[in-house]
Amino acid sequence: MGSSEAKVAAEPVRAPGLPVAATSAHKGFVQSNLREYGMLISLVAIMALFQVLTDGTLMRPLNLTNLVLQNSYIVIMALGMLLVIVAGHIDLSVGSVCGFIGALAAVLMVQYDWPYLPTGLFCIVAGALIGAAQGWFVAYARMPSFIVTLAGMLVFKGLTLALLAGQSVGPFPTAFQKLSSGFVPDPFGAESLRLASLVLGAVAALALLLSKLRGRAQLARHGMEEEPFGFFLVKNLFFAAAILYFCYLLATYRGLPNVLIVMAVLIVAYDFVTRRTTVGRRIYAMGGNEKAARLSGIHTQRLAFLTFVNMGALAALAGLVFAARLNTATPKAGLGFELDVIAACFIGGASASGGVGRVMGAVIGAFIMGVMNNGMSIMGIGIDYQQVIKGLVLLAAVFIDVYNRNK
Repeated sequence: MGSSEAKVAAEPVRAPGLPVAATSAHKGFVQSNLREYGMLISLVAIMALFQVLTDGTLMRPLNLTNLVLQNSYIVIMALGMLLVIVAGHIDLSVGSVCGFIGALAAVLMVQYDWPYLPTGLFCIVAGALIGAAQGWFVAYARMPSFIVTLAGMLVFKGLTLALLAGQSVGPFPTAFQKLSSGFVPDPFGAESLRLASLVLGAVAALALLLSKLRGRAQLARHGMEEEPFGFFLVKNLFFAAAILYFCYLLATYRGLPNVLIVMAVLIVAYDFVTRRTTVGRRIYAMGGNEKAARLSGIHTQRLAFLTFVNMGALAALAGLVFAARLNTATPKAGLGFELDVIAACFIGGASASGGVGRVMGAVIGAFIMGVMNNGMSIMGIGIDYQQVIKGLVLLAAVFIDVYNRNK
């Protein structure tokens, strides 16, 4: 009797219809990818919470459009900041560079009558040069990035004030404003439903599914570890349905904003670079252990330099987007943006010690901050308490990262 009881107790408990091996594989996969799934679940839970608390206002097409426009420049800069953080550095100057580039664009277009296309290209090159200057001090002069970019934050705040002479400059040409306030044109001419935006959403959802299926097939051919099929199917069907539903909601208003297309292209490009290219893998290796990466033949100084160049270019693009949205350049533009950008990366799973973080995590982190800001504003919560809540969320995210690493 005792031996049979011990035998029963020793048998693992499993879900009905699933073999023991499959159950343990699913459990192990969830545990090893808890950070990635946790962020996604957190975003869905926060959106559901504010959807209820705001009586359905959060998911209305007009509010979703505003949510995209309000967070577009944060998402753009978060893509660059992720690479900087993964490389083991930080950039505190992005908000000031963003404001400075917006001021530069305003002066060129409004006061010197430059066309918007040459102005945009000139400003992005200027942002890249700013990133290169700061990157040189960090990578080659071996100065701490915190000090270099803190100095940059002060320098470009002052230059913005000097460039604008302490006054707002605007308005911008209508064509430039469409960068942030324009929408994808609808050749079908529908009023109640923008069919072009809906078609683009369907194409994006289908492309996502095909890309994921192709990636899974490649992993199988090379005998590499695959995601359990149940998780793979549910996750990607959920993402495809979410994209389609989101585009449908926007199509019932004015369609997809132009800046959303810019964001989508950048997200796909940076996700590809970080996950599928040699440069991306080397940045992660450098952030994980710079000395080991250097001894293995990786040019760590050049990589660190390039991450700051990239950050400067994206900060410049974000500055153009923000200025186009406001239709004016102000001396206080970009104030505090660096805090939201850094918080988005850490909330999205990037590690403060470098070497860890994903593009989609940073994007999810940015929208978690955006949804919280938007939802609390709709509810009438004051800016003072909003700052307190955002600070506590950031502290909790970093605490969880440190706890998991020490564990």
